[in-house]
Amino acid sequence: MKFDIIIIGGGLSGLTAGIALAQAGRDVAVISAGQSTLHFSSGSLDLLGCDNNGNIVNNPLNAIASLNASHPYKKVSNVESIAQEAKQLLTEAGITTTGDATANHWRITPIGALKPTWLSVDGMATMQDAGTMPWKRVALVNIINYLDFPTKLIAAGLRNRGIEVDIKAVTLRELNELRKSPSEMRSTNIAKVLERNNLLQGLADAINQVTVDGNYDMVLLPAVMGIDSCSAASTMLNLIAPEASYVATLPPSVPGVRMQTLLRKRFAALDGTFLTGDQVIEGNFQGNKLNSVKTAKLEGERLEADNFILATGSFMSRGLVADYNHVYEPALGVDVDSNSLDRTTWAQLNVTSAQPYMEMGVTTDTKLHCLLGGKPVSNLYAAGSILSGHNSIKLSDAAGVDMLTALQVTHNILNQQ
Repeated sequence: MKFDIIIIGGGLSGLTAGIALAQAGRDVAVISAGQSTLHFSSGSLDLLGCDNNGNIVNNPLNAIASLNASHPYKKVSNVESIAQEAKQLLTEAGITTTGDATANHWRITPIGALKPTWLSVDGMATMQDAGTMPWKRVALVNIINYLDFPTKLIAAGLRNRGIEVDIKAVTLRELNELRKSPSEMRSTNIAKVLERNNLLQGLADAINQVTVDGNYDMVLLPAVMGIDSCSAASTMLNLIAPEASYVATLPPSVPGVRMQTLLRKRFAALDGTFLTGDQVIEGNFQGNKLNSVKTAKLEGERLEADNFILATGSFMSRGLVADYNHVYEPALGVDVDSNSLDRTTWAQLNVTSAQPYMEMGVTTDTKLHCLLGGKPVSNLYAAGSILSGHNSIKLSDAAGVDMLTALQVTHNILNQQ
């Protein structure tokens, strides 16, 4: 099979590149091993939350200028323009967001802390200033026996900021069926039961009943509505008085699953080819070019393309693998910047310290070409968290690196042609 571009990896980075290239009229295939780390998403996307010294960033565009020269953003030609392009791509996929690259806003984490972020899907509880709370009194409502929404931690975090919080709990008969097995009382299962059985009104009535006499400024709910589309999530909020917003839960994340679903639908609508449940195991290189790849499932079939994008992620998604001797990229064997062969230097004993291994990744040139034996592969690019030079935990930049480098790679491919 022959395509214009083959993208290896079907997460946020791979789907971003796939959509952008398909929009440009290219014949694109995405090869995905399985579900992506979007299933762990908070419903918000970070561009840059902290600088190199751990200081909170208010204006990401200004702070990006001071990042280390090895950071992937340094290979993005115009961060502000491409960040706007990323937001527009999400909107066209049906994912409407608040926020922009000139000023971070704040979201509530599942443990009650506030975290700076770039974009948040509509309906999430956010604030512009962490020092000025928009509410005086809130109701924090959970579903009985749903354990991935730690209301006591969230309430404690809000109370520490001067907000009066009442914790409430509701349920429906249909949700009680899920309680027979603790493994079934998960966010994605709750969302499916609510949405596919037309139970939103019933749950809204139960929530309104326990909050009607509280004189609340805001009702905060676990983000467990709307797994198939944004409409169910927005409908629920409209049914609750006086005002309601969502707070991120522990994984799995319903907003993250929804984002992945909508991006895949957008890619499919653009006639993109999505090969799921498969992984690249070998590449056929000739000179400084990658001619084709072989996958585990398509035995005897070589997948050819003019250009390839490696977007398989970092250690969590096995885009990078570590053994006792070295860190390597398992699909194509391209060069990895692992800083040191001494394994004892890969991690700090203090788990709260910035971990050196987090900055390891695939080595690229200024155009994001992968290197093989120290030399650029002219038609093989890397994008997203597989790139070396940044610590997504320390800097809170994961989604931004995923989307912006993916779009930069698409620009590089389209411009060369």
